[in-house]
Amino acid sequence: MTGPLNFFNYRLIFVDCEGANLEPWGDWPLREFGAVDYATRISFYGEDNSRQTFERFLAWLEEFDTERMVFISDNPAYDWPPIKWYFMKHDLENPFGHSARRIGDFYAGLTGDFFNASRWKRLRQTPHDHNPVNDALGNAEAFERMLRGERG
Repeated sequence: MTGPLNFFNYRLIFVDCEGANLEPWGDWPLREFGAVDYATRISFYGEDNSRQTFERFLAWLEEFDTERMVFISDNPAYDWPPIKWYFMKHDLENPFGHSARRIGDFYAGLTGDFFNASRWKRLRQTPHDHNPVNDALGNAEAFERMLRGERG
């Protein structure tokens, strides 16, 4: 397999979050998170939800010269809210805007089967082990394989 396909002025960032128990009326339960740039496979590890971590994350994202960042995950319903929340809580710009993309929906569209939203996980090369960087990397690898015609 050769390198990732070119998406011109879009930067595809694969993100995975690992949560903690939610305290009643507390902050979003984000223990750690990982992000992988699709084009370069350069990764970021967020060790907590502190302002310092999110400032480092934003600086890492800003290193990529692009018009638009696209947040992609296995499950944006789980992964997107804490990222959005902590950018907002720490009064930092959210470079992803207000939306995210779900890998399973993309795969279901490719296969023409609305309910086939999980088989793509077989295309991961890096094992899914709940290390957020590994999980984000495995998702990026599976996405690349989908784009190259594999269907699991």
